[in-house]
Amino acid sequence: MLRVVGLSKRYGRILALDKLDLAILADHRQPHHRGPGRWKTTQRFILCYNTQLMELYIIRHAQSTNNALVDQSTRVADPPLTELGIRQAETLAQHLATRRDLADLPQIAWAYSMSNPRQEPGYGITRLLCSPMWRSLQTAEPIARALGLKPEIWIDIHEVGGLFLEEEAGIVGYGGKTRQDLLAEYPDYLIPEAVTDQGWWTSGLEEVTARDARALRVAVRLRQWSQSNERIAIVTHGGFLSRLIKYLFNEPAGRLVFHQHYNAAISRLEFRADGLLICNYLNRADFLPPDMLT
Repeated sequence: MLRVVGLSKRYGRILALDKLDLAILADHRQPHHRGPGRWKTTQRFILCYNTQLMELYIIRHAQSTNNALVDQSTRVADPPLTELGIRQAETLAQHLATRRDLADLPQIAWAYSMSNPRQEPGYGITRLLCSPMWRSLQTAEPIARALGLKPEIWIDIHEVGGLFLEEEAGIVGYGGKTRQDLLAEYPDYLIPEAVTDQGWWTSGLEEVTARDARALRVAVRLRQWSQSNERIAIVTHGGFLSRLIKYLFNEPAGRLVFHQHYNAAISRLEFRADGLLICNYLNRADFLPPDMLT
């Protein structure tokens, strides 16, 4: 991806560059102020560098019925969105489709617009993934519709613990939505083979070691994708995304830190070709009105 880092006041058309550090946009001679016969050369230039980065947008699902409970004993294994959650997801989708990402520096956006005056609005997300949990599937739906993308279901980004309930008999696991359920409700979603007619979850309560191993596995896969030069959004869950961020930034295993996110909030990370990982922002939800923050 081409990034503009400096532009002379006398700008010209910005050229499409690949692996170039400096582009001379104009090189011409004009009369020098010292008198006839004297000339000076003026160069108008722009410094650019090709970062070959991937932008990752980590999005927490919108409010679920479990999130809104006062009595946690009435929780369900795979809750849907509340009416407020549906509105949060729609607002998020419109924001991603119509507003520019503030992490794209104003001076870069201005300089780039000199040669691209008809830039499309929106965050420019090119790939959308979500977990197979109902609240994540529902949150991804309006985003996909607004951005014209087909969501990919990624089992590994489900919430920590899996699908389970604490019942009188102990911990009881649930399979989640089956392949037939997903084909009927979300026909445009890309469904992995691991989702069967029995569902996608085959255990009870996910052990802590398994949660950490899964977060590490996802972090490694994202690192592998970092050369793709894409803008990827994943719709995941509060507990899992906190673990994922820890592993992406190699935070100490025993460090007691939780990366809190509002429902429908966005975090943005940049993966650089040299291995550098940049956090642009965490838990951004300023696009939601105050009465929709949960």
